[in-house]
Amino acid sequence: MGIKLVRFQQGHLIQWGVLEDELYVINGSYRTLRNILTTGMEDVVSAKQSGHIVNQADITILSPVTDDANIYCQGTNYSAHRVEAGFSQQKPPYNLLFTKAPSTLTSASANIVCPAHVRLLDYEIELGIIMKQDVTETVEVTEHNLKDYIAGLVITNDVSARDVQIVEQQWFKGKSYRGFCPTGPYIYLLEDGEIDYLEKLELHLSVNGEKRQKVKTDQLLFKPTETLTEMSSIFDLKTGDLILTGTPAGVGLRLNADILGIIYDNSISYGEKVEAFYNSQKDNGYLQPGDVMRLEIKSEDGVIDLGVQENKIVQAVAVK
Repeated sequence: MGIKLVRFQQGHLIQWGVLEDELYVINGSYRTLRNILTTGMEDVVSAKQSGHIVNQADITILSPVTDDANIYCQGTNYSAHRVEAGFSQQKPPYNLLFTKAPSTLTSASANIVCPAHVRLLDYEIELGIIMKQDVTETVEVTEHNLKDYIAGLVITNDVSARDVQIVEQQWFKGKSYRGFCPTGPYIYLLEDGEIDYLEKLELHLSVNGEKRQKVKTDQLLFKPTETLTEMSSIFDLKTGDLILTGTPAGVGLRLNADILGIIYDNSISYGEKVEAFYNSQKDNGYLQPGDVMRLEIKSEDGVIDLGVQENKIVQAVAVK
């Protein structure tokens, strides 16, 4: 089985570890995920042999993806989610790509702060993939060489302020508030022969114990091979970058031609659009202060288990 790579804080010290029944501390000082993937893998592999175990009750788990990484995202990449977002269910002619700010990264147990002006806060469970090598030119990624490009897998949540994203018609801003990308609790570093599990994983998200999202990754419209090939033809990728592969159906967002017509109508004021959009969405189960999201991703046979995320929503205090 693969290695569960953990980043944690004990006192003022931030360290890396390998999680099995115990948490084994990795020797060496590695500030970033990129550092440890490029120069520290011998220390990762030998962590258990070092025998240095940390008491898990004495530490705080951090996001295993560090803030030097780019966060690239895929939108509407499952058919059923395309329908609830106002699109046709068929695979589209292009891959919808966008980014999130690295400052969205937070831990698998951190509180998620809803900005004071946001009334439609949404969740999106997504399988995250971690880049294994730098890519600075166009490459053709196939099923045969995919293992050379993906170091590991991680749970992510593309938290979204829908009343910003949809009304303002820009995805980056509405998805980039600080803490809007809970990640972890650990990265599962794939072993040889495990890359085929990319299409055998089950995603589950619940809110306050109520199941909201469930899907298998074999339903992804644009597969990682297609996505990495296209990305490489446009921009550079680097070791440790995080790619979110898309969310399934079951989010709060529900779009249709009527509300989109209002959003796109330049004769309607911004304030009127905000209220119309809010009224069309308010009963769809958006996140509220006190809500707890629970996320899990694992293979049906249990070989790959990416752990559990549990994040509580708290309300930011309005600045007067």
